[in-house]
Amino acid sequence: MSTYYQIFGGKINVVSADPSNPIKGQVWFNSATPALKYRGITTGTWASGGNMNTARYALGGLGTQTAALGFGGYIPSYTAATEEYDGTTWTSSGNMANAAFNRGGAGTQTVGLAIGGFLAGYITASEEYNGTAWSGGGALATARGSSGGAGTQTVALAIGGSPLTAAVEEYNGTSWSAGGNLTAAREALVGSGTQTAAFGMGGGDGVVYTINTQNYDGTSWTAGINMNLIAGGVGGGTQTSALVVTNEGVGTTQEYNGSAWFTGGSPSFARSGFAGAAGSAAAGVIFAGITTGSQTATEEYSGGGAAATKTVTAT
Repeated sequence: MSTYYQIFGGKINVVSADPSNPIKGQVWFNSATPALKYRGITTGTWASGGNMNTARYALGGLGTQTAALGFGGYIPSYTAATEEYDGTTWTSSGNMANAAFNRGGAGTQTVGLAIGGFLAGYITASEEYNGTAWSGGGALATARGSSGGAGTQTVALAIGGSPLTAAVEEYNGTSWSAGGNLTAAREALVGSGTQTAAFGMGGGDGVVYTINTQNYDGTSWTAGINMNLIAGGVGGGTQTSALVVTNEGVGTTQEYNGSAWFTGGSPSFARSGFAGAAGSAAAGVIFAGITTGSQTATEEYSGGGAAATKTVTAT
């Protein structure tokens, strides 16, 4: 039988107190406890939230876990319905001007932005939300749906999308202008961050999804750290706290802390249609989408991804 020393080339240190700042993977024996311990990674978990009022899929989402916005989608007809989430309950709000699906989103629940979408064809329309009602925003230069959104209502990004494109556009609250192109064209890419510090995760080329990520500095995109699993889904967050939930019948969760990816807990429903999502790796939320159980289901995520000291127990 192999020993720890034979496998890892090091002995397990015996100490009288846990190290003050152990590194991931470090193993030691605490003689005072006594217990064998190691530095591992915590795993995030999902819990049920309040159901949406309107069943739908391919809807847009933005905001945070306790102040999210779900808008548009397909019911199975185009819908302009909008709902606000307070962390417990969904409340219907003002309808959008365009009943469309596969819309990108940016901003907050009270200062939000809907980007493009599909309505009997891809559209250029963007709409601005003030917490009560929607109004028309500037038109995209390129009609698109399934684009990644990032930033705020007045400093936003539309990243890639369908029809398959690498084009990125920047919004100043009035009009859209060309930004730096992605390193590779992507649709159904998950966008997060700000206009000058954005993160594009996964997505696909219309045939297969990818594990690749891309970082934006406000001018150009560079390759980021690959995810553990291919992903074409939804999520959000920042360049240092990102969440990706793969839809399309898989139901996997991945967290990013700015330097590494961690696989989190799986949601109860493997959503086979694009759901809405908001929040970050620390506190995320996913809602609606076609599922095996409910088309209105909401689930809330409490992130892991942090190092934690764990005790080895006998089995």
